[in-house]
Amino acid sequence: MLQATNVSLRYGDKKLFEDVNIKFTPGNCYGLIGANGAGKSTFLKILAGEIEPQSGHVSLGKDERLAVLKQDHFAFEAYPVIETVILGHSRLYQVMKEKDEIYAKAEFTEEDGMRAAELEGEFAELNGWEAEADAAILLKGLGISEELHDKKMADLTGSDKVKVLLAQALFGSPDILLLDEPTNHLDIQAIQWLEEFLINFENTVIVVSHDRHFLNKVCTHIADVDFGKIELYVGNYDFWYESSQLALQMAQDQNKKKEEKIKELQNFIARFSANASKSRQATSRKKMLENITLDDIKPSSRRYPYVAFTPDREIGNDLLRVEGLTKTVDGVKVLDNVSFTLNRNDKVAFVGRNEVAKTTLFEILVGEMEPDQGTYSWGVTTSQSYFPKDNSKFFEHSDLTLVEWLRQYSPEDQTETFLRGFLGRMLFSGEEALKKAKVLSGGEKVRCMLSKMMLSSANVLVLDEPTNHLDLESITSVNNGLIKFKGAVLFTSHDHQFINSIANRLIEITPKGLFDKEMSYDEYVTDKPLQEEIAKAYQ
Repeated sequence: MLQATNVSLRYGDKKLFEDVNIKFTPGNCYGLIGANGAGKSTFLKILAGEIEPQSGHVSLGKDERLAVLKQDHFAFEAYPVIETVILGHSRLYQVMKEKDEIYAKAEFTEEDGMRAAELEGEFAELNGWEAEADAAILLKGLGISEELHDKKMADLTGSDKVKVLLAQALFGSPDILLLDEPTNHLDIQAIQWLEEFLINFENTVIVVSHDRHFLNKVCTHIADVDFGKIELYVGNYDFWYESSQLALQMAQDQNKKKEEKIKELQNFIARFSANASKSRQATSRKKMLENITLDDIKPSSRRYPYVAFTPDREIGNDLLRVEGLTKTVDGVKVLDNVSFTLNRNDKVAFVGRNEVAKTTLFEILVGEMEPDQGTYSWGVTTSQSYFPKDNSKFFEHSDLTLVEWLRQYSPEDQTETFLRGFLGRMLFSGEEALKKAKVLSGGEKVRCMLSKMMLSSANVLVLDEPTNHLDLESITSVNNGLIKFKGAVLFTSHDHQFINSIANRLIEITPKGLFDKEMSYDEYVTDKPLQEEIAKAYQ
């Protein structure tokens, strides 16, 4: 059990936490959520003992072990992969090293023998004989092939290093597991494996993630950082979101009878209780959900940007025809004879491992890059708006205020009143609208680029990783805006729920051709014969 008691932390005039009291118990997975800057990662560091709170304390159960997902991907460069994983259990690693040093001595004393016997006993208690096999199982599950297990960490790619550090955190069944954005840089198969691992994990997990599908799959509780406090809610992220919206609706509409709201809440809880049936904690979770009352649900202080794409003309049947596109980048052929046709109602997610291929295709289609071979043609009724993965060129040399920056992209109305109103809906209110464009954070730049797209009134949207740098609230708004959009969409994303809720078609560019499927993302990733065929295309 892990418990925070009266924990408070300030940075200058900014209050992150005040008198936080929260208990994390075994058998549960807690999703720690909050707006950007609310202090989620900071609170994880307080729990891990890396930051001291200004008041209060954190207590861990007697003899319990806490493991943390390391964020420094280059901290173990000199270590072999297997050894790096076992380092996740520091006491076991110390025992192994001391034992090996004793046995390596040229002269073995009686004292050495007694110490070796003590260490052998502790080694067995800590499951040391299975350590390498257990580490190998974790690595294999995350997609690190056996031939890499004895290599040095310095020899691995960046994404493989991330997987090894994740295996390190999971190793040895820690009593408390702290994970900050564990799905970053993971492929579909690794994320699915991690979801199953955490669903079946019997101890305590506390996780920060912007992946809503992941939070919905693994979480039994949501710990919401809001108003300098941390409130605990039973259920997954969707349950928290829907219930907080219901609470906000109730707070804004005082005229409706409370009994009607109670009935609405009961129906709502019944629906989510049924969804809990897939989890191993289903029975206890269902009972907890059924005991929720109106007073347990509080409106959130979260602010959601207003994202709505409205095309200025209806799209025709002839949208886009791509024939034989081929392109080599830095000596590597990333597109090889790519052909497809975009249909009227298509919302296409480009998925798969080759990030460069997807970005290159988009840059060709919006006219920012020329293909080596092949052609593409947009229909005469179409107008396109592009969200690039790298938006730095729009901001880095700009001395314009946000109002002035946005005025460049507002063809119809360039008045201060209109632009400030528009920026306000995108969470740049008051003095924030006068900030210089070049000093914006990553998330703020994304909201500006989305504003630019909305003002274009295009009927075809091309978006390359639009959810990068966004908090959960902004991701939800963009997600809903694209679902409602009455036009065609081509996009990439690593957000499972984002893809699954928007796309009606999936295209994966592999070294051996396109996989072009009209199906949901859930169907795509769970179709084993299809995934086996795709895996072969990368070999």
